[in-house]
Amino acid sequence: MTEHAGDTRRSRYSALAASAFAFVVVMGIVNLFADITYEGGSSINGPFIGSLGAGAAAISIIAGLGEFLGYSLRAVSGWAADKSGKYWALTFVGYVINLFAVPAMAFAGNWEVAGALILTERIGRAIRKPTVGAMLSYSTGALGRGWVYGLNSALDETGATIGPIILAIALSRGLGYRTGYSLLFVSAALAIVALLVARVIFPVPSRLEKERDRRAAPTGFTSAFWLFMLAAGCFGAGLMSFEFISFHLASRHIVSLGWIPLFLAISTGVGVFVNLGLGKLYDRAGLPVVLVAVVISSLFSPLVFLGGFGAVLVGLILWGVGYATQDTLLKAVLAGMLPEGKRNLAFGLFYTGYGAGWLIGSTVTGLLYRSSIPAVIVFAMAVQLASIPIFIVAQRKHAA
Repeated sequence: MTEHAGDTRRSRYSALAASAFAFVVVMGIVNLFADITYEGGSSINGPFIGSLGAGAAAISIIAGLGEFLGYSLRAVSGWAADKSGKYWALTFVGYVINLFAVPAMAFAGNWEVAGALILTERIGRAIRKPTVGAMLSYSTGALGRGWVYGLNSALDETGATIGPIILAIALSRGLGYRTGYSLLFVSAALAIVALLVARVIFPVPSRLEKERDRRAAPTGFTSAFWLFMLAAGCFGAGLMSFEFISFHLASRHIVSLGWIPLFLAISTGVGVFVNLGLGKLYDRAGLPVVLVAVVISSLFSPLVFLGGFGAVLVGLILWGVGYATQDTLLKAVLAGMLPEGKRNLAFGLFYTGYGAGWLIGSTVTGLLYRSSIPAVIVFAMAVQLASIPIFIVAQRKHAA
């Protein structure tokens, strides 16, 4: 009887793991098409706004403000999702705003309008990010936190590789920025179709979680959570947006305009494998993987801002490691600290702190860029490396 019960339990967990894996893949496909759209747009946003008359400080501040809104508003949308239970509705609204603001860039007549559309795209992302992160967290017990977010991020990065390639081909054929933005309407529409499929197949993602994982969840926000948020904010402050990096590459004529989206494609292409690798390593080794990734990421800025063609390419690959750290490792750590009943809010609050760090970092680097590129590099490296001791203290408090 006991053996039969054990077989039944194993069979049930096996079916649960299969369903969890299917959910992660389907949501990954949604994000693949989504990333084709907004990462494709991101690959040319900097030069496009620059061509409309914006300067380095304006571009950096727009990018930083966009990231801040994209992160800080997640606390509001996460709270709304927890209170209302309308997580799928908020997810759809967020994706629609997030995605269709990108092809609308084709109609921007000045840099102020283009900047407003970038902010709109980030706001849409803020609305849907906590709900997606929280829904995926229900599958981590069956599959492993690092693997869930690593696989989802790998599919993200696949789209983030394809999008810039599409834009690079468009620019190489002389189609121009506006036509390039218009092409991204197709991937935006496909993302919404894939999201509809996910909604139909998995109407209640919480059913993917094992009972024992649900009982183990904390009931409130711990000091470890807030310290982890602070560490992530320091890390984000030094990461920089591709809009700012691409403006530097274009304005200093380090590479031709056609190479800029290709550089992003190469970085994100490598990121596909980095996300999968980091996710697996995290499930085996834990926090040390995060710390090593932070160190590697911190090395990108001197290569990107002081180097030539080859050094910039290597630097952007290391910058991609930073994004993999953000997209996979930080989410994996956070998934172990989520209070039950407040998962959406927890993701939202965490990324509010992360976004605040990003805004501060973007503003400082944009202003420093006018007078001293070495100062930009020193600042970026210092704030990222400063996150390491805070991560360690946060982990110790969480384990206590």
